Amino acid sequence: MANEVLPAILTATELEVSYNQQVVLKGASLTICARDRIGMVGRNGSGKSTFLRILAGQQHADGGTVTSKRDLMVGYLSQDFTLDETRTVYENIREGARYVLDLIHEFESLPVESKRHADLEERIVALDGWELEHRIKSAMAHLNTPAGDRAVSALSGGEKRRVAMCRAIISRPELLILDEPTNHLDPESIEWVAEFLCGYPGAFLVVTHDRHFLDQVTSSIVELSNGIFYRYEGDYTDYLVSKAERQATEETVEHKRQMFLRRELEWVRRGVQARRTKSKSRLENYEIIASQAPVEIERDVELIIPPPPALGNRVVELTSVGMAIGARQLFNGLDFTFENGMRIGIAGRNGVGKTTLIKIIIGDLAPTSGTVKTGPLTKFNYVDQSRLRLREDRTVMEEVSSGTEFVIFGEGRISLRAYLRRFLFTDDRINTQVKYLSGGERSRLLLARILKDGGNFLVLDEPTNDLDLPTLRILEEALVAFTGCVVVVSHDRYFLNRVCTGILAFEDDGRISYSVGNYDYYLEKRRRQSEAAAPAPASSGNNNAPRPKTATTPPPAKARKLNFKETRELEGMEAKILAVEEEISRVEALFTQPNFHQEYGRQTEDLLAQVATAKTNLAGLYARWEELELINRGGAA
Repeated sequence: MANEVLPAILTATELEVSYNQQVVLKGASLTICARDRIGMVGRNGSGKSTFLRILAGQQHADGGTVTSKRDLMVGYLSQDFTLDETRTVYENIREGARYVLDLIHEFESLPVESKRHADLEERIVALDGWELEHRIKSAMAHLNTPAGDRAVSALSGGEKRRVAMCRAIISRPELLILDEPTNHLDPESIEWVAEFLCGYPGAFLVVTHDRHFLDQVTSSIVELSNGIFYRYEGDYTDYLVSKAERQATEETVEHKRQMFLRRELEWVRRGVQARRTKSKSRLENYEIIASQAPVEIERDVELIIPPPPALGNRVVELTSVGMAIGARQLFNGLDFTFENGMRIGIAGRNGVGKTTLIKIIIGDLAPTSGTVKTGPLTKFNYVDQSRLRLREDRTVMEEVSSGTEFVIFGEGRISLRAYLRRFLFTDDRINTQVKYLSGGERSRLLLARILKDGGNFLVLDEPTNDLDLPTLRILEEALVAFTGCVVVVSHDRYFLNRVCTGILAFEDDGRISYSVGNYDYYLEKRRRQSEAAAPAPASSGNNNAPRPKTATTPPPAKARKLNFKETRELEGMEAKILAVEEEISRVEALFTQPNFHQEYGRQTEDLLAQVATAKTNLAGLYARWEELELINRGGAA
């Protein structure tokens, strides 16, 4: 029921946490109810992971309280998870259901007639404990974990994270806490996790930078900003609109406060003697309002990519390129020509060869077949997904400086400190060693160091990992504005949709297909191709039996073909669809801009209406496209 009031299972009240001089939580309060689907967002370093550790009982707050229902079962996947290196994959995953396993062990050790035996059975059934082994196998298959008998000590970081993810969800706790669950998962695994959470019987709280994932699974968004929580009902898209409205209201209130203070200050400066009661009261009111803290404005990364040098007529040409590792053929027969202005996304499951393809493109790896020709003016700039390029003992300044105090920017230059401030590094953090940086700060530092080197062909391998949402939006805008060539490997569907003009997708049998448009458009085309290739359902009865002919049976109608006008319409249909999708993306992107409430606050309703109308038009275009395709294939009379 829509109006059903669900019981609270956990309440955090007035939490206070500080690290030296940095206040992370200041009076933060949040209530989680049964079956809540909460997405938590906020800048890196704002305290999200700290709050999750407090809820999971792994850290104590400096002040405030956390209360929960009796015997609340909590599952927690942290960013810095640990696995038992001495055990196998299966043993580590099964250990995630230790609570359920202990209940089953106790149940089996008690006599059937005991009351405790009956209570345990009821609890095990409620936790679906008898299906535990089936759930483990299903989760391992869908999350593409390594084989159950493999030693954890031999796994890569991404493989270990998938094992930890599997371990966190198989016990089905009443409250599931997930910190960046989609990192290192391929699109198919992310979709399975989304389906799993949509059908999850308990409550969950998830921190993720994957905005498409948030739109799929959440019913409310909690933002941690300046140490306190703001809760918004709806998914991520709803949150963007509501946040813009909240910020507009806060700025209006602050503007009125400043206007009041200016008026009252003039009154105070005129030397009005506060003898009368009215004057004293007015002066006290002024002092109260003047002492109030102003609204804190969040700063965004001012991401700058140096203007690229001009590209030549030839950028990069791949001809019949293939790659094999030992007896395994990753891909074969790839023909593709990169052109200036292209922003290509590379998508596919983990392990299919996406990073290998990137290294072939930039010349770090030779293909086993085919040729790669690079233009004489092409200058690559490669942003590696690995963080190993950062040296732990160096400061932020030393990692970026490379012996110079300036960054060349087009025809001019800016100081390194000014450059790093654009990536939200304050003066004290600029002199901090890399080993003390958060994951998000490391990502920003890596981007700052590599992007300052310029280049006209940017190659980014999983750039969205560990970046917070505001930084992601700025990165997207910078890449869209970049006038060179861009190649991006990412599992972030929202990111691919906003940035890419084409998709190179790894498909079955080592094929790499190219699709013009964003990732959603590629998926839609793939779905339609699958439907068209699917065999028609078999009719009941004996298909080989001769059909009786009667005088009333009309002759089969001749399948009609597209006329000239319809043929031209079909040829232009993809361009129309892309234009409408780009318009939807353009308008929706306005809601993510930091100055939305200043520039477009009064147009919010009109913009929402534009998006709704465009989506209706898009549905009509897809329907018409399907109709024309059906006729073109001879499926309509």
